[in-house]
Amino acid sequence: MTLKHINAKEAKQLADGGAALVDVRETREFASETIPGATNRPLSRMGFGPFDVDAKQIVFYCKSGGRTHMAANALARVTTSEVFIMDGGIDAWKAAGLPTQRG
Repeated sequence: MTLKHINAKEAKQLADGGAALVDVRETREFASETIPGATNRPLSRMGFGPFDVDAKQIVFYCKSGGRTHMAANALARVTTSEVFIMDGGIDAWKAAGLPTQRG
């Protein structure tokens, strides 16, 4: 499966259309700031149980993009969902002027 790279504005459009946003940062990072509606699934805990995000499209992000690739690659092998990587992570989301909140 080919992973699709998208920018923050494209991620927002997908989320508005029902795609799941998955924040792969650690719980403490998620608690300090996240994207509204995102689900936290830390990369460090992936593989220790079922991945329970059920959506036709899943957009992964982290702080700046590094951890996202590992999570998306792992999930792409075991899901029928369309998997996206939001380039630049939450930093790019904020730079695009999009809203965040405390987790």
